[in-house]
Amino acid sequence: MKILQLCKKFPFPLKDGESIAVTYLAKGLYQLDCEVTLLAMNTTKHPVAVNRIRPKLEHYKAVHYTSLNNEVKPLHAFLNLFSSDSYNISRFEDESFARRLRQLLRKEKYDLVQLESLYLTPYIDLIRDYSDAKIFLRAHNVEHEIWQRMAKNEENTVRSWYFDYSARKLKKYEIAQLKQIDYLLPISAVDHKKFRKLGYKGPSKALPIGLDLDEFPFQQVMPGEKLAISFIGSLDWMPNIEALNWFVDRIWPHLNVIFPNLTLHIAGRNCPDWIHNLKIKNITVHGEVPDSKTFLLKYPLSVVPLLSGSGMRAKILEAMALGRVVISTKLGLEGIDAKDKKHLLVANNEEEFIRKIRFCYHHKKHLPSLSRNARRKVESEFDHLKIAQQLVETFQGIPIN
Repeated sequence: MKILQLCKKFPFPLKDGESIAVTYLAKGLYQLDCEVTLLAMNTTKHPVAVNRIRPKLEHYKAVHYTSLNNEVKPLHAFLNLFSSDSYNISRFEDESFARRLRQLLRKEKYDLVQLESLYLTPYIDLIRDYSDAKIFLRAHNVEHEIWQRMAKNEENTVRSWYFDYSARKLKKYEIAQLKQIDYLLPISAVDHKKFRKLGYKGPSKALPIGLDLDEFPFQQVMPGEKLAISFIGSLDWMPNIEALNWFVDRIWPHLNVIFPNLTLHIAGRNCPDWIHNLKIKNITVHGEVPDSKTFLLKYPLSVVPLLSGSGMRAKILEAMALGRVVISTKLGLEGIDAKDKKHLLVANNEEEFIRKIRFCYHHKKHLPSLSRNARRKVESEFDHLKIAQQLVETFQGIPIN
């Protein structure tokens, strides 16, 4: 099977959930003897020196990319208020990308063109004009829902209004594009139901994030370990910043009093200055770390205090695969059918986070089983080869027109 994979940013290094989802799926497809070609945007927001990392991209038959300045421009964002178009989408409409896509479709005959997120849908008409390939949309999020949730949580009235306005335009666009694809691949069963509720009636299947577990060394948390907490995530993604801000402002002051020796370690790419400059007792800001796995393995506990967002959290899967004890909101767990006090710990407000960290201190004998069960959960449901096999079987089951 010949696949053309389109991405709105270069999916390497593996610093965020989308890159992890894209890369491990491509690796799994390669292991199943599929021929995968990548065409990606190399953006100013997430620039990559592609030639330096080519040796790590051997799972692709060919790698193509174009440069894109996708920085938010305040004037353009303001003028977009008077347009029916979604500014979120228009930032990824680019003639050089369209030109390269056209060249590839003229040169090669693909069986499947996979759009990695809604932001590639502006190119559907071009694909139809130059290819008979099936078009699959892998929806990493219900995109408008992210903005709806941020609007709800935002205390600033103007920002809340803008988030809500953006969400409404993005929702209209998202629903319209669902009619243009051949197959929908939501990232989770939760999102699958949401797309159905939005009116999507076409063929679909939830296709979650998969991990190559050979790359994730399991390290069981032991009762005698000194407890410490990690937080890791892309710090240019607003839901992550919102989550971290909430945890540091509302929860950490209480934990500092109750557990004066407990430390919090923060890591993530594109860390803003205000986080780098935090001067709070027992908090260390590491910024972007060379390897997320090495970072996570240093600390037995990993917090995911998400209040908004959509899709699946790859960092939860990574932490669970490594045997860390994860403490997450229910929203953070969307798409991961993990049970409280069996695979991880669930906390949805300040009091519950404090209670679950107390549990870790006062019931340390349970930490090894949480650690083991977390790893087993990922092994049984999120192995990248199993996920890739599901995609191949899905494609093979589509009737030929």
